[in-house]
Amino acid sequence: MSKIGVMLCGHGSRSQAAVDEFAVLAKKLPALLPEDWMVDYGYLEFANPVIRVGLDNLREAGCDRILAVPGMLFAAMHAKNDIPTVLNAYAAEHGIGVEYGRELGVNARMIAAAADRIREAVAQADAEQGAVPAHETCLVVIGRGASDPDANANVSKIARMLWEGMGFGWCEVGYSGVTFPLVEPALEQAAKLGFKRYVVFPYFLFTGILIDRIYGFTDMVAEANPQAQWVKAGYLNDHPQVLETFAERITEILDGETAMNCSLCKYRTQVLGFEAEVGRPQESHHHHVEGQGASAPGSNVEDCTLCDTFCTGACRLDAGHDHHHGHDHHHHGHDHHHHHDHDHPHGHHHDHGHDHHHPPYPHADHPMGPESVRKHLKTE
Repeated sequence: MSKIGVMLCGHGSRSQAAVDEFAVLAKKLPALLPEDWMVDYGYLEFANPVIRVGLDNLREAGCDRILAVPGMLFAAMHAKNDIPTVLNAYAAEHGIGVEYGRELGVNARMIAAAADRIREAVAQADAEQGAVPAHETCLVVIGRGASDPDANANVSKIARMLWEGMGFGWCEVGYSGVTFPLVEPALEQAAKLGFKRYVVFPYFLFTGILIDRIYGFTDMVAEANPQAQWVKAGYLNDHPQVLETFAERITEILDGETAMNCSLCKYRTQVLGFEAEVGRPQESHHHHVEGQGASAPGSNVEDCTLCDTFCTGACRLDAGHDHHHGHDHHHHGHDHHHHHDHDHPHGHHHDHGHDHHHPPYPHADHPMGPESVRKHLKTE
């Protein structure tokens, strides 16, 4: 009989609070799994422990079958490429079985958790500012934002399920980085609709620099639009339904039900606007920031010469600017060479050696994307 170990693979953050929240979730997870399963965790980048340390702990405890899942809401580059590369390399090095599950995804439990966070915020606003009917309220859902249109579309699906399920008057969707519309333009567009109340909900697992960005821009837009109530809802964190979904993602590996969405994966399908990425190698690009701690340079907005009270993402506008204080900042100022042979969650298999860069996001110059923060750049 194999001894099963569970590996929860987080992204990592330069925000110590975010790292701490992920660790709390990982410590609550064993209660939902068989008692003889050992659970550990690690981070892809920035934070410690890194993923291989968690894998070491499981292996050294005698686990010879490891069930690994991405601690992420949707499947984009980190879940599809970076984490599998780390896991496959480790499995090959140590001759141990590592099976990879799928992301949390769009499902009833996650929608229920999101609805609870929104209800909590609405109830508090009703008590403090007076009740506003749902049909006179606009919900604004803010997702992470990625260069993967399938992951971005899932944010919109979550938003629609919340909108229709809770009966709000309208709903807008924005993103904290990479794609469009970013937080500020999404909120500004919503403000033009003239609703009495706006509920801004970050569809995020944990706190961090991007949550600060969402709430910071909400305060800015609220100040410019005082005629409406602006309510900041909490993020998901360790909601019981989130924990239940993680447990399901782990146990379903044993039944082989781990397939991510391939029908709209840009690596397999001619997705509109991303046709050039079909068949691109799926590999990790983040080894160069693995294990950097939350105290690394650029962790705090106080260190930034571009931002005042929160990270606006302004440093994304200058490719030569080597100051990154948000975990969506992945500028590569160097060439790096890879040669490896690994499998991926979509069944891809690559044996290749080449120099590579991230493909450019096709709408990087969209006025509601990263370019929208240009007006916040400090001037000498």
